[in-house]
Amino acid sequence: MSTSPVGLADGTFGIARLKDGTREFVAIVRPDGSVADASEYYRDSHELFADWDNAFPRLAKLSDSSAKTGEYPDYRPLPPLAHPNLMGAGQNFKTHSAQMLTKNAFNQHNRRPGETDEEFYARNLELMEERSRTGVPFFWTGLHSSLAGAQDDLLLPVIGKQPDWELELCVVMGQTRRFVTPEEADSTIAGYMVMNDIGTVDIFRRTDIHFNFDWISKHQPTFKVAGPFVVPKQFVDPSKVQIQLDLNGQRMQDWPASDMIFSPQQFVTYASERVNLMPGDHIFLGSAPGNGAHHNRFLQPGDVIDATLTGLGHQRNTCVAEDTGGREPMYPNFPIQ
Repeated sequence: MSTSPVGLADGTFGIARLKDGTREFVAIVRPDGSVADASEYYRDSHELFADWDNAFPRLAKLSDSSAKTGEYPDYRPLPPLAHPNLMGAGQNFKTHSAQMLTKNAFNQHNRRPGETDEEFYARNLELMEERSRTGVPFFWTGLHSSLAGAQDDLLLPVIGKQPDWELELCVVMGQTRRFVTPEEADSTIAGYMVMNDIGTVDIFRRTDIHFNFDWISKHQPTFKVAGPFVVPKQFVDPSKVQIQLDLNGQRMQDWPASDMIFSPQQFVTYASERVNLMPGDHIFLGSAPGNGAHHNRFLQPGDVIDATLTGLGHQRNTCVAEDTGGREPMYPNFPIQ
């Protein structure tokens, strides 16, 4: 890997949606940080990914040219796509899932009498290995109104007291497809990017409804930090991606994406059998170990998150309290029995 100032490997490029004053435009960013405007080809990134088979060679040629609009630090990176469908994997890392099953109160009924944490964890880890061999992926759907850019402030809402991070590898689709086979799945992927999946974990649990969980706490404003780039899949080997997140300079997550239970291709196949996949759709593939619940440390105003995935760029977000304009929420807490 290179020592690129923008976190891209030599010989690659990233596709970004950048803002310069009031102007937004789609561009390619090179490893040296130079930017080339691609708006003469595409009005926006949704149009670009809808034309992915033609877009990739066109953008590769632009990247190899001498065209230069400016330098990456001159612009504000927006989420690479403005209004994609969002699909988030649940419990897709073996180690993280085994840790949660070992620690969380909801699973303690499966602990054997006298079983130590180490023994229970080893048994839960083997369950995740078995799930990888014979199980089925799981995902939940999200709202694009929760997207934020790689340098935007992260708003900590008044509802919920435990906002938590989960840094993830994200697939970006390049085709409209249904019923994709595992052999076809890779050809439908346009690229990969960084996604920080924020959620207020203390309000996940609902005991007043029989579903028991409320996933809306994952979709508050700025809770899906995306980008800064989509890197074409031709340049990315997901098995070699390292997931790293620092909170105020302290390393909290540092784990290989190869620990995933289900591969990106398996998720594309599973998703295509349940929804109509469209160009630009995001499928983020689950969190590595080391989120706030693991460290018993949740996000607070003033915290700074630095996050990076190998070859996909980095994010830097400052946590600030959301301004409600003086309004108090009518439903600040859910009944817990």
